[in-house]
Amino acid sequence: LAAAARPVLPGWALAPAAEPPAAPEVLSPSALGGAKALPGDAMPTEEALAHGSAVHRLLEHLPLHPPEEWATAARGLLPDLPDVAPVLAEARAVLSAEHLAEALVPHALLEVAVTAEVAGRRLSGTIDRLVVEPDRVLAVDYKTNRVVPDRPEEVPEGILRQMGAYAEALAQIYPGRTIETAILWTQAARLMRLPRDIVRSALVRATTT
Repeated sequence: LAAAARPVLPGWALAPAAEPPAAPEVLSPSALGGAKALPGDAMPTEEALAHGSAVHRLLEHLPLHPPEEWATAARGLLPDLPDVAPVLAEARAVLSAEHLAEALVPHALLEVAVTAEVAGRRLSGTIDRLVVEPDRVLAVDYKTNRVVPDRPEEVPEGILRQMGAYAEALAQIYPGRTIETAILWTQAARLMRLPRDIVRSALVRATTT
């Protein structure tokens, strides 16, 4: 084209593109600091993580099978585990406990991903079990710690911070509903409810340190 016929480009079309804004840091609720176990919990960290992952996997998938098939299903779900018996026994005790029926209701949502802005931070995590009712929401997290606290006040700080973050996120997702959090200690097949003020105070400590 002749020079006179060429379109005149606006200035922005000739200027270099601006650098895109940096993506906000995304933190896991389990990475807010604080201890995750009580003194005396002697299982090595690597072994503890592997054990916890195995129990979580069974608690998620075994309810899809009838109890008489759980042993076979467990071996299929954990093919690299030489001995599934201890893990299966722990998961079976939880899934068969009548006193845990409130948390193990069939309509509970499993492995629920949640993301929210909490105290100026973008948090993203996964809730093991979420029970959503018309007037309340119960978030349950499985913990496979060998040493189980007797009272909510004795729960390790890191776990309280994690649950506080979940509570804050769920309050944004389900406004107007009562938000409850609880730990299901698999070693003891025990559901421990966490008072709102305890987990909220722990979250404040995480955001101010």
